[in-house]
Amino acid sequence: MSDLGQRLKQMQARFEDALAAAQDPKSVDAVRVAFLGRNGEVTKVRRAIGSLAANERPSAGRVINEAVARMEASLDATLRKREGKAFEAALEQSIDVTFPAQHPNVGSLHPIRRVMDDIASYFERHGFAIVLGPEAEPDYYNFDALNIPPDHPAREGFDSFYLSDDMLLRPHTSPMQIRTLEAFAPPVAVIVPGKCYRRDAVDARHSFMFHQVEGLLVGEAIHFGHLKGMLIGMCRELFGVDTDVRFRPSYFPFTEPSAEVDARCPVCQGSGGTCRMCGGAGWIELGGSGMVHPNVLRNLKYDPDVYSGWAFGFGLERIALRRYDIDDIRRFFENDPQFLEQLA
Repeated sequence: MSDLGQRLKQMQARFEDALAAAQDPKSVDAVRVAFLGRNGEVTKVRRAIGSLAANERPSAGRVINEAVARMEASLDATLRKREGKAFEAALEQSIDVTFPAQHPNVGSLHPIRRVMDDIASYFERHGFAIVLGPEAEPDYYNFDALNIPPDHPAREGFDSFYLSDDMLLRPHTSPMQIRTLEAFAPPVAVIVPGKCYRRDAVDARHSFMFHQVEGLLVGEAIHFGHLKGMLIGMCRELFGVDTDVRFRPSYFPFTEPSAEVDARCPVCQGSGGTCRMCGGAGWIELGGSGMVHPNVLRNLKYDPDVYSGWAFGFGLERIALRRYDIDDIRRFFENDPQFLEQLA
């Protein structure tokens, strides 16, 4: 038994020396075959067990197995170490670590959403709440409560998508203004962003689906000067402090007096002509505004002699066209990665 132990120690020493001299996975495997293979040195030692007495054989087998386990553990550790060095060497040869890395493809907010968030932030700082509503609304909230009865010619201008005789996809976010005044007594200050739908022919400035943000302020002693101050401040925050903004007299059934709000065209700078963005007008129409019509207040059981208010509705695509100097509204919906990356 002592001879077997001495033989195992000598074999273990030779194994460790051979393993230390192996410099790559191939040479490590050669050491494995020489010592642990079918015809290796361990097999020769196992054959010597037959010359031992019967009572010594079990303990001899256990000693050999323990030696083999130590050798296999050393073999695995060395193999992992050599493979790691070989991999690092291959990387050094194939990769130029000084070469600039590729930038990862990361997402960003869509320009329409960024405009919406910036407008919401502006009005939140001025004490307005943000309210959202359903995209399908009944006639009452889309028209009747807004001083647009069934026989009013203004209904034709909305070119609505009707889902039933009384239900339609909202052509503006104004229904939530009515719902808010039904739920809360003045003073009320809210903005309503969201999608709207009209049967418009698709061109550089129109789409059958678009985004809108509307604002409503109702309280006591509210006047048109408050409206102008808020909208001019919003436009100059979005487009720059030197932005020219104008109010043109207009007509809307739900406001009186009413005005269209325009910002100077960034492409032609107001010269007009053949400018595709503004259609030669020199200005880009952002949306409508005005003082809440007394009939709207009466429909909601509020006394127009006590309460007054203003409202506006802007198309977010129109604002984004002006803000990012884009010539065609369709670019926002074509999902061209190169276009979106320019605005990221």
